[in-house]
Amino acid sequence: MKNRIKLLISPKNVEEAKTTIDAGVEFIDCKNPEEGSLGANFPWIIKRMKELIPSNSNQLLSATIGDFPYLPGSASLAAFGAAKSGADIIKVGLKGPRNEGEGIEIMKNVVKAVRNMDKKVQIVTAGYADKVRMNTSLEYLSIPVVAHQSGSDIAMLDTFIKDGKGLFDFLSVDELLKFKELAEDYNLKIALAGNLRSKDLGKIKEISPEIIGIRSAVCQNFDRNKGKIKSDLIINLKKQLIES
Repeated sequence: MKNRIKLLISPKNVEEAKTTIDAGVEFIDCKNPEEGSLGANFPWIIKRMKELIPSNSNQLLSATIGDFPYLPGSASLAAFGAAKSGADIIKVGLKGPRNEGEGIEIMKNVVKAVRNMDKKVQIVTAGYADKVRMNTSLEYLSIPVVAHQSGSDIAMLDTFIKDGKGLFDFLSVDELLKFKELAEDYNLKIALAGNLRSKDLGKIKEISPEIIGIRSAVCQNFDRNKGKIKSDLIINLKKQLIES
């Protein structure tokens, strides 16, 4: 039986967060697109977005802390700050690690810093499908390994360079099914992102990840930087996602 795929949508400000929350999105992902693929927002923005989520809601606040170089101390401190600001889920982009050992070192310290404060916060180890265009970072099948060895909860793939190319320009359905199978062997959830559009939904449903991350597809003119998140685009995407 396939999973019910949940939406993670990435508002960059309080106005967009209100739109996203009101549309009933499961994961509100506080992000700053101007600082990169997984660009970090400010602590007070994370805090305010958390305050907007109704207390009786099942919605969770995610926060990205950046496309991280190999700096375990900085990553752990940033993750601690995001958790302290109210994030229920913390996403770390492994841009700098050159091998699995360095990736594990970053993520172990992130997990330790956050779990010492709040054991309920979930940790996402994120890698990049377009690794071939980067000087460093890990191969996509290393991400579930790093997530497992570090004690993370979710293995994620995104794209690093935002130039109109998306996840499926770099990895096939078969490759992503291998990613999912490996993650499941480690009892991890998976999340997929990277300029996903309506045309990709058939492939996404075939893979059936737990979570898909979206920004461009629900912004005016599909512009992740200048466009605002629009409620009607979210509702349309949700409708397409549940249609067989």
